[in-house]
Amino acid sequence: MTEAAELPPAPEQARDVFGDRYTDAVRYAELLAEAGVQRGLIGPREVPRLWERHLLNCAVLSEVVPEGVTVCDVGSGAGLPGIPLALVREDLKITLLEPLLRRTNFLTEVVELLGLDHVTVVRGRAEEVLGTLQPVHVVTARAVAPLDRLAGWGIPLLRPYGEMLALKGDTAEEELKSAAAALSKLGAVKTSILHVGEGVVDPLSTVVRVEVGESPGGVRFAAKRAKAARTGRARRHR
Repeated sequence: MTEAAELPPAPEQARDVFGDRYTDAVRYAELLAEAGVQRGLIGPREVPRLWERHLLNCAVLSEVVPEGVTVCDVGSGAGLPGIPLALVREDLKITLLEPLLRRTNFLTEVVELLGLDHVTVVRGRAEEVLGTLQPVHVVTARAVAPLDRLAGWGIPLLRPYGEMLALKGDTAEEELKSAAAALSKLGAVKTSILHVGEGVVDPLSTVVRVEVGESPGGVRFAAKRAKAARTGRARRHR
């Protein structure tokens, strides 16, 4: 039996969530079950639960993303949550940021195949693109790292008064408490835990929201961003 044969049919909720992009969501699920497994991007045991645990779990993040904003999906991996979010929200400009070549190759193939014109794939680590990637309104992430480390990578990519939305599991509250001091140093002004996906996923998807003030990343990253911007201007004027 092939891994693709283990992919269950899309649940009825998928039609409501993805709407006009439903067939693209099905194709993406098939790509994850086939090429995603073959290339080691997801484990074969995840195939039977791709819809509930991965695609729908990520798509409902759209409930808390503001309209018409720029988004950077940090450590995008196989495109979760960035691609499901892109399928349900064509009003967003999304960057899938991923350091590994085999993953960015897969992401580029998916974006082109599904015609996601509002999505850009960038290869690199968050700390490497700081100053070259235009600051965004929203940073998203899922299963990348503990919250304190994730915040150190993601928050500096935000515009002033932006927010980081991290999909987390049962450890969300514990991680938020242990990361409090680090988040404060990074310029966070408000944190909250949200539960999204009512009527779509069970259990609900848990999202940690971290809102920043006028200096995302804190003073140190503000200086680093300014230096990168000056370097960029100097290169352009040569």
